[in-house]
Amino acid sequence: MKKTIDEHAERFSEKATEYDGSKSEEYHACRSLVIEHAAPTSEDIVLDLGTGTGAIALALAADAKKVVGRDISDGMLAEARRKADEAGIENIEFGDGRFRDPNYDGPVSIATSNFALHHLSDDEKRDAIETIAALEPDRFVLGDVMFFETPDPEAPFYSPEVDDPATVGALADMFTDAGFVLTAVERVHPQVGVLVGERVPIDRQTIDYDSDR
Repeated sequence: MKKTIDEHAERFSEKATEYDGSKSEEYHACRSLVIEHAAPTSEDIVLDLGTGTGAIALALAADAKKVVGRDISDGMLAEARRKADEAGIENIEFGDGRFRDPNYDGPVSIATSNFALHHLSDDEKRDAIETIAALEPDRFVLGDVMFFETPDPEAPFYSPEVDDPATVGALADMFTDAGFVLTAVERVHPQVGVLVGERVPIDRQTIDYDSDR
C-alpha cells in the first residue's frame, strides 16, 4: 500500500459528497457488471468491501436479504447512510471495516467489491482475498483496476502515486489459491475488469484415487 489506511480514509472523506459525480464510464460499466454477476436472491447476505458511497450495496439491497457495507472512510460511509435513508432502504448496514479486517463475523453468501482493492499491494491483496474466502461466501465478485496487458505509461488509468493495481493473472491466482473457481472474466478496458469466483463444494473437490480407471 502506497499510502497509509488513515491517509486513504482522509483522502476519500474529503471528496465523498462529489464522489459519485466524478466517476468514469469504465467505473460505471464495472459497477453494472458487479451488480449483474452478484445477482443476490432474497436468501442472500451480501458483504460489500470498500463500499464507498454505497453504489454496489444500495443497488443489491432490493434483491438481497441483507447487505453489509464496509469502508475505512467516515465521509464515504456518511454519504452511503444518507442515500440509504433517503431511499428508505432498511436491510442494509454500513460500518467501519477493511479488506483484511472486515469487522463482520456473520454469515456471508456473496462478497463484492468495486474499485477499491487496487489500493493494496499484491501481498495485501492476497491476504484480503484469503480473508474473504475464510467467510465462506458462495461467490466473490471483484470489479477493479487490473492489467489485461502492459499499461501505457503515458496514459495510466490509475494514479501511480496512490494505486497499486495487479495483473489479471496475479488476481486469478489469488482467487484460485483461496479456493475460488474463476467463472467469469470481464474486460471493460485494458486496465479495468471484473472477476467472478465461485466456491466449489467440498464433495465436488474430492477425487477418489481408489476408483477404477
